[in-house]
Amino acid sequence: MSPKVAFLGPEASYTHQAALDTFSPDKYTLTPQTTIEDVFAAVQDGSVYRGVVPFENSTNGSVVFTLDLFADLHSKYSDILVCGEAYVSVSHCLLGLDTSVTSDYSKIKKLYSHPQAWGQCKTFLQQHLKHAERFDVSSTSRAAQMVAEGNDPSAAAISSKVAGTLFKLSLLSEGINDVSGNQTRFLVLRRRDTSDESTPTSAPSTTLDVEESPYAEDCKTLLLFTLPYTPSNPNPGALAQCLSVFGRYKLNLTSINTRPSGVASWEYIFFIEFKGRKEKDGSGAVNAAFKELSGVCEWYRWLGSWENRQPAPVCLGI
Repeated sequence: MSPKVAFLGPEASYTHQAALDTFSPDKYTLTPQTTIEDVFAAVQDGSVYRGVVPFENSTNGSVVFTLDLFADLHSKYSDILVCGEAYVSVSHCLLGLDTSVTSDYSKIKKLYSHPQAWGQCKTFLQQHLKHAERFDVSSTSRAAQMVAEGNDPSAAAISSKVAGTLFKLSLLSEGINDVSGNQTRFLVLRRRDTSDESTPTSAPSTTLDVEESPYAEDCKTLLLFTLPYTPSNPNPGALAQCLSVFGRYKLNLTSINTRPSGVASWEYIFFIEFKGRKEKDGSGAVNAAFKELSGVCEWYRWLGSWENRQPAPVCLGI
């Protein structure tokens, strides 16, 4: 039986495309999941070999649902690590049942899509669909599926052209995202090495784990940490002290994100991504930086190191 790979579904989602680009259907069984958390849960419990989830969009920023699952405030996904990434070009379309809508958008009363898509199509929505009621759903392909199954000519979905074909919807408008060259980055998840026999660790993979990539500079690492802080001891400069650790070890930070800590109001979990990898034998700049970081932050968690698959930069057009 081929190893299973979970992805945010249903089929024809952009996450499905990322999974297809990374895992050959000839060697893996791709299994759609309803939510991003369902993907995390399947990897955590060992029922799948890998998982694929959206992480950030080039024009609309981070997927906060994924960040919150990495933050893991309730300690449900402590064995999840990132072991790869994939980039997918995103071209949103307006899909529906009534072809006459192309000349009269006022006929659309209900609009379905993933929350991330709203921010990527702001200009089109403001110009043509400001009147329509928006409904958040788990994925863009699920939006297309719901419109197809609902059989309501006043409903439409923001989704992909592939999803429109799959669910037999009419293409009402194509390429409605604000920026051409729009891309979404997806992360590949694995379960931390355990004795769990349900995880087929011997299965072939098209993604590289930390110890498999020969050059540390060709890798990325994701980390989260919190700051030592109490109202009686605000510890000025704590964030600067933490970030300066990476500069001392010449580690190039490529992104910083924050999410609420879940412990107290206005306290945060900091996510940083940088070039380099954690070495299995404890050597190298990343391991040394982690050791020093542990002395200035409240706590930290390594979320994985993987091969950099970022494509060459493109000029974004409005």
